[in-house]
Amino acid sequence: MSDLYSILGVPRGASQAELKKAYRKLAKELHPDLHPGDAKVADRFKEASAAYAILGDEKLRGRYDRGEIDENGNERAFAGFGAGAGAHRTRRAQAGASGGGHGFGNFKPEDFFADIFGGQGRKKRGPQPRHGADRIYKVTIDFLDAVRGVKRKISLENGKTLAVHIPKMVRQGQQIRLKGQGGPGENGGHPGDALIEVDIRPHTEFRLEGHDIHIDLAITLREAVLGGEARVNTIDGEVSLKIPAGSNTGKVLRLRGKGVEKEDKTRGDQYVTLRVVLPDAIDEDLRDFIERWSAEHPYSVRQPLK
Repeated sequence: MSDLYSILGVPRGASQAELKKAYRKLAKELHPDLHPGDAKVADRFKEASAAYAILGDEKLRGRYDRGEIDENGNERAFAGFGAGAGAHRTRRAQAGASGGGHGFGNFKPEDFFADIFGGQGRKKRGPQPRHGADRIYKVTIDFLDAVRGVKRKISLENGKTLAVHIPKMVRQGQQIRLKGQGGPGENGGHPGDALIEVDIRPHTEFRLEGHDIHIDLAITLREAVLGGEARVNTIDGEVSLKIPAGSNTGKVLRLRGKGVEKEDKTRGDQYVTLRVVLPDAIDEDLRDFIERWSAEHPYSVRQPLK
C-alpha cells in the first residue's frame, strides 16, 4: 500500500476535517454500487477506506506519523523488541485493511455511506427536497410615498392579495422580501420568496441627493434686486424663505433640517437654487429704464476671448 496521505490525496499536515472531506469525495466516486463488476475500482475503494481507518482515528494517525505502525496497521519492529514484533497485526488493523464494517477506533464506513447515499448504506438517494423559486413583482410609488413610507396591495400569481408595508426612505430598485410567498417547493422543500421591487416616480419639483432635497425656485426681477420673501415647498409642506437683495440666478439657499431622515434620526437639508425670471412681455417702461440704467452703469458678465 502507498503512503496513506497520498491515497487520500492530502498533505501530511491536513486537518481531520480535510481528511474527512477527502475520503468522502473518494467514497462517492469509488463506491462499488456505482461501479458494479469493476474490481480495480473496488480495490481502490477498499484501499481508501483502510487509509482513512487509520488517519481518521487521531491516536492511530499519531502512531502512523511517528512510524510505530505501517500503512497496513502493522506494528513496526524496533531495536530491543525483537523481530517478531513486525509480524504482529492488530485485530483493529485487520478489520480496517479488509474493508470490513468494524473499522479502526470510532471510524465506521457505514456512517459515511448513510450520509453520502441517503441514509440507507448502499441504498441510492431518492428525490431530494428542493427550495421553491423566488418570484419578482414590481410596484410603482410616488416620490413622497418613498420618503414617508406607504402601504400597497400586491396581487401574487397564486391569487393571494397582500398589503405590503413599504418603509420610508426606500430607494429606487430596492427589493422588499416576503418570505414563503414565492413558488412552491418540491419534495417537501420550502417555498421561495416574493421580491417586491420598488420603482419611484420622479417628482416634478424635488430631487433627492443622499439625504438632501434640492429644488429650483423662480424669482422675479424685483425679488432678485431688492430681496423679499417667498413661499417654498418642502416634503413637510410650505415654509417661508428669505431672499437676500442682489440674488442672482444660481445662488443657493439652505433650509436646515428640511431634508429626509437619516439612520441616526437626524435629517438632511433642503437646498434652494434661485432662477431669475423676466416677465413674459417686456413693455416700453421696462425697456426705457434698462436702456437708461445700462448707459449710466455699464458692466460685463462674460470673460473676453483670448
